[in-house]
Amino acid sequence: IHCRKTEELLRGAGWPEDWIRSVLSHAWGMMTDVEPVHIMEKVLYAIDELTGLITATALMRPSKSLMDLGVSSVVKKWKMKGFSVGVNREVIDKGAAMLGLERKSLIEKTIAGMRRVAGALDLG
Repeated sequence: IHCRKTEELLRGAGWPEDWIRSVLSHAWGMMTDVEPVHIMEKVLYAIDELTGLITATALMRPSKSLMDLGVSSVVKKWKMKGFSVGVNREVIDKGAAMLGLERKSLIEKTIAGMRRVAGALDLG
């Protein structure tokens, strides 16, 4: 429902079709049948779930910040089956493979990207 309503809203707002396709592809195999093909689509697919895991990991730290969050902390939480159970780890791995990246590299790049907007995320 979330992606279909989003599609309707974006189309109504005049968004370009390639952007709408990218938004839809982030939920491929879960809520849509739009497979990520282009680089932006693959990135969105790969990091959508991962940003949730990274945010949850940061919030568990005393600093509640991305600025001192390391890849090893996220990997440690990744292995804990009871941590962020709503995060589909298989999707993250599939997305990393689509991008030709190892999981740790994707985590590192995603943390770096999130740090750029840490203040807006209240994770600075």
